Amino acid sequence: MIGKVYFIGAGPGDPELITIKGRRLLDEADVVIYAGSLVNPALLSSIKAVIYDSAGMTLDEIMEIIKDAVEKGKMVVRLHTGDTSFYSAITEQIERLRKLGIEYDVIPGVSSSMAGAAILGQELTIPEINQTVIFTRIEGRTPVPEKEKLGELAKHGATMVIFLSVGMIERVGEELLKGYPEGTPVVIIEKATWPEQRVVRGVLGDIVGLVKDAGIKKTALIYVGEALRASEGLLGKESRLYHGDFKHGFRE
Repeated sequence: MIGKVYFIGAGPGDPELITIKGRRLLDEADVVIYAGSLVNPALLSSIKAVIYDSAGMTLDEIMEIIKDAVEKGKMVVRLHTGDTSFYSAITEQIERLRKLGIEYDVIPGVSSSMAGAAILGQELTIPEINQTVIFTRIEGRTPVPEKEKLGELAKHGATMVIFLSVGMIERVGEELLKGYPEGTPVVIIEKATWPEQRVVRGVLGDIVGLVKDAGIKKTALIYVGEALRASEGLLGKESRLYHGDFKHGFRE
């Protein structure tokens, strides 16, 4: 009997924000490899599996554990943060599994970007103001395509959610000002949904000072865009969906 691998998005931090399916598979697993300090350890407190912390491991070492477990017929959970769709590094693992002929499934989770919007109590798209959201990161040790440089994306004026970049806040601010006005609202959310969560609000022209004064250096999201005004005051912008004059298949 050959085992199987499940990649599971653990959610942004709050242990109750894992999906029901993800929680069930985590409880059933024989082996769990989790993403170090980024995954809330409360998720692991009651499971029966053998647990490995991947924080100090290489891809080769992770794959060796998976291969050994699967060959013994064991069920493996690779527990990632947030949602597996964003910066989760599952692609290189999946390519190795395909070469080995190992079956896998991906169980999506709640992205920290969605959790952050929920913390603010607002949508990231507002009628007549903004209908596009860009999820991105600034170039660091991992390069980004030239046409996806932060300064180029800023020219769209869309709502932007920036991952993995608060440690380079000077460059972030410089690039964003190539497209957004200085008075554009910004929000920095550190460790969204964790007990130590912090929210810092301001405008783009002050973003460097805001981050430095707060002492935020990592594990934070940066939100930029006019849509963020929705959680500061009343915008009076309503969609047509529930308007009395708007007819659709469920309402004449």
